[in-house]
Amino acid sequence: MNQIVIAAALLSLTNTAAATDTLAARLAAAAPTADPNVIQLALDARECAIERGLPASDHLAVIDYSKPSAQRRLWVFDLASGALEFFEWVAHGRNSGDGIAHMFSNHDGSLASSLGLYRTAGVFYGKEGIALQLDGLDPGFNDRARERAIVMHGAWYVSEELARTTGRIGLSWGCPAVRTAVAKPIINRLKDGQYLFAYYPDRNWLHSSASLHCSAVSMNSTTSFNFANVAP
Repeated sequence: MNQIVIAAALLSLTNTAAATDTLAARLAAAAPTADPNVIQLALDARECAIERGLPASDHLAVIDYSKPSAQRRLWVFDLASGALEFFEWVAHGRNSGDGIAHMFSNHDGSLASSLGLYRTAGVFYGKEGIALQLDGLDPGFNDRARERAIVMHGAWYVSEELARTTGRIGLSWGCPAVRTAVAKPIINRLKDGQYLFAYYPDRNWLHSSASLHCSAVSMNSTTSFNFANVAP
């Protein structure tokens, strides 16, 4: 009986890995400017959250902070269809860097962005208009998001014109701020239990993130990642 149970578990794990790989290929095809490795890590992190008892989601947002802020580096995917719904600019924290981010923090008052997987919560209206609450799922890396008031919101300083004329967009206080014109539709798509994944090739985070090291699926992807290009 134990052998049957073990075999069934291994088959389930294999099927999950195959399904994730297939979905990753579909998302990568829908977003040719995204790094397929980053998409895979985002899916692995989401799968990790589900394995730990959190609900699945219909949508997944991926931020690649290794790209300059003048480039669009936020992708929002519909996981059922594999479609790319939004491809946008997104700000990083002012103490993470100027046009290119390189420093990340989980500390209150750091004014820096944080890395890892977030689960979205509710919507509220603040001084920046509509905003989306985020709960960080990576202990030590982003789990103080609520305490730090890290939310997704619209901001005037996130614009294509600024990116084109100054070579970068503006800087937030650590929030993943987006263009005001798209803030409401993106937030409405991501609210209430979706996932957002913020990536940068930071060696410590890649090796220590709880969201990337909770199952054979995520471990396989993480350990096969090319660490030659990660930050020290």
